[in-house]
Amino acid sequence: MNTRIPMALAAAVTAAALLTACSGGTKAGSGGGGSKTLTLASVDQGSVEDVVKAFEKANPGVKVRYTTSGADQYQQQIRTQLSSGTAPDVMSVWPGNGNPAATYVLAKPSYLRDLSDQPWAAKMPPAIKSVAQYDGKTYNAIFGQNGIGAVYNQQAMDKAGLTPPDTWTKLLDFCRAAKAKGTPAFALGNQDNWVTQLALYSLVATSVYGPDRGFDKKMQAGQATFAKSPWATALDKYLTMEKTGCFQKNPLGTNYEASQQLAANGKTLGIIQGNWVIALLKQKNPQGTFTLKALPATDQPSQTLIPAAAGAGYGVNAKAKNPELALKFVNFVMSPKGMTLFVKKQGGLPSLPDTGFAVDPSLTELSQFIQSNRTVPFMDQLWPNPKVQQTMLSGLQEIFSGQSTPDKLLAEMDADYKAGS
Repeated sequence: MNTRIPMALAAAVTAAALLTACSGGTKAGSGGGGSKTLTLASVDQGSVEDVVKAFEKANPGVKVRYTTSGADQYQQQIRTQLSSGTAPDVMSVWPGNGNPAATYVLAKPSYLRDLSDQPWAAKMPPAIKSVAQYDGKTYNAIFGQNGIGAVYNQQAMDKAGLTPPDTWTKLLDFCRAAKAKGTPAFALGNQDNWVTQLALYSLVATSVYGPDRGFDKKMQAGQATFAKSPWATALDKYLTMEKTGCFQKNPLGTNYEASQQLAANGKTLGIIQGNWVIALLKQKNPQGTFTLKALPATDQPSQTLIPAAAGAGYGVNAKAKNPELALKFVNFVMSPKGMTLFVKKQGGLPSLPDTGFAVDPSLTELSQFIQSNRTVPFMDQLWPNPKVQQTMLSGLQEIFSGQSTPDKLLAEMDADYKAGS
């Protein structure tokens, strides 16, 4: 996904990065000269800053000039920069094939340097390696695993006297109770179109993949469609949540940043997002406690799955102006120190084993679901082209504004999927 989903949201994450990604502004390190300056474009706002500082400290004299931006803006800009020869040395790259800045999409036209010869490449778990590679070669330094679910503000929950629901029926009751108390259950920032997918991915994980883990293979073989599958059920549940009052008023008029503010400050009881949002919520409310839980889609808790998958990583520009420093940076990101810095700040989980990372309590349930094989990849990571996701994102916004219908959206997604790569 941008995220996401799982994985299963997933970030991603993030993120995804389904998506997984953060909204943000621009930051720049102090200037440098020649081979001592690295340029970097990232969607990891709120977490890449500490990694950059640690990298600069470990490499005296090196300066990193970096920018952070939201997923929508970033995906539009990076393709233009790559095609015009103005892209940075290192850039955020999503796993798989789900969006315009994903591994397959950028590696196919030779925009990215082959990283297969780097020491960490062979250590990637198979599930992560599969979405970090194109044509058998590794192009993406994926440092974390992300999940998508309901992130609750514990202080707001205590004030409301409510607990996280573990069934679909309890979820709707939870939403009604939260609304009655004047504090909507979840913040939803659908003004940023990548956000629209996260609640849907969370519902799809259980609705679609719970009964059929092989759904993606059936789609690839032409034996299944979005329209004639439980995707329709999951989309109906998403809209049922909206009608029930699970979200604040006017999600389309609320952007990602504003949705964070609502959840961080207890104006809502939580937010449906990737685990990457936890670090951003803590920035806005350092005294807050935020915990990610699975979003239920059925009345059988044992059937619930979480979208969880590789999050956005970093690729090296094949025409990097400073290739040696670019490789040094991605290798730092993939080192135990760099990876731990990233995932701790993001509230994520490391992609490589044996890093010595202690799981944050906020991610206990996500970690348990991963260990017990109760996750599925972010859905878009296995789609044949980025157009399917883009159609879904814009279509979901149109549904929320009353300009489209679920049947129309799923039919359009099917048409884009059948168009292939």
